[in-house]
Amino acid sequence: METLDYRFEGRTPVQFPREAVLVGVLASGNLEILLEPAALGGAMTVRIVTAAQGFGNVWQAVIGDFAQRHPLRDVRISINDAGATPAVVSLRLDQAVETLRAGDAR
Repeated sequence: METLDYRFEGRTPVQFPREAVLVGVLASGNLEILLEPAALGGAMTVRIVTAAQGFGNVWQAVIGDFAQRHPLRDVRISINDAGATPAVVSLRLDQAVETLRAGDAR
């Protein structure tokens, strides 16, 4: 297992209709993403726990792209990965933000 941590300055405030947003299912070749409100001084943090070691540069590119598209303020993102491809990671991250903005937090 490998754990990767990232921090980005956020610009976009978000309203959490509930405690958190959870999307995805941790299963072979997939991942789950949890978004939680957190007092981070306007920043967004991302913690990734992955079984696929040695892909830090790929994760940094995917998460960096997400942070540019969705510079969320005071949001903690936790990703539990079971070998998802970068495209699946991007789709799940976008799904989490869309779920948050739709107010359909589960």
